[in-house]
Amino acid sequence: MKLVCLDLEGVLVPEIWIAVAEETGLKELSLTTRDRNDYNELMKYRLSILDKEGLILEDIQTIISKLEPLDGACDFVQQVRMETQLVLLSDTFDQFATPLMNKLNFPTLFCNTLLVEKGGRISSYRLRQNDGKREAVEAFRTMGLEVFAAGDSYNDISMLKAAHKSVLFRAPDLIKKKYPDFDCAENHSQLLAGVRNFLKHVHLPV
Repeated sequence: MKLVCLDLEGVLVPEIWIAVAEETGLKELSLTTRDRNDYNELMKYRLSILDKEGLILEDIQTIISKLEPLDGACDFVQQVRMETQLVLLSDTFDQFATPLMNKLNFPTLFCNTLLVEKGGRISSYRLRQNDGKREAVEAFRTMGLEVFAAGDSYNDISMLKAAHKSVLFRAPDLIKKKYPDFDCAENHSQLLAGVRNFLKHVHLPV
């Protein structure tokens, strides 16, 4: 049995924090895991800015509700789910993801959880597990599944290394140059072609 594992932001939907930065005018919130490879450091930085500016969960959810999947993403998800199994592995949070999952017709999503106070202040967050994307892929492999993975950021690299076949999707040139062994796709048609090629072949353990 074969399984496709995808990152969410940057692959199927816009980067949430970039959208928040653009909507609020807080440019410092535009940093993502494409820019920083330490996720915990990045999240602490983001939460400190939210506190400083008095932004609460509802403010961010209002911005997220306006976002739409990337061009071609909905058709891509539908087609992949018709041909094989699909799981989204994301470092986003369930409180952020729900409206986006609705627009993608609710594919399976593994993500993290925000810790929110009564007034809506985001006090902290709880990771599903450390390096959760890689851990998920490795767990799927122990179940006898062959795994295809795609992502675009530093926090996807360990997942990509753990999969049988991996693709960098619209990744920055810096990441492509640092990890030249991964195939690259620049649109969902190319990514679907990669998935279909994966489905045709038996992949030996890596």
